[in-house]
Amino acid sequence: MSESNASTPDTTTQPAASPEKDPADWVTGDEPATGAQKSYLETLARQSDEDVPENLTKAKASEKIDELKNG
Repeated sequence: MSESNASTPDTTTQPAASPEKDPADWVTGDEPATGAQKSYLETLARQSDEDVPENLTKAKASEKIDELKNG
């Protein structure tokens, strides 16, 4: 029996599409929002006349971005 079959990767199946993970399930979701998130939130908030809470976590910032984008 050939050993080359044991190390040959199976290329017959495609990797599953990477579904969006719920921000509540993020490993880093409790960390402070990133600079990019804060900047984008400020832009969206100005356009929609909304206030953005201070000290958002990454997860909460992502949820607020989605909320403001989907108006």
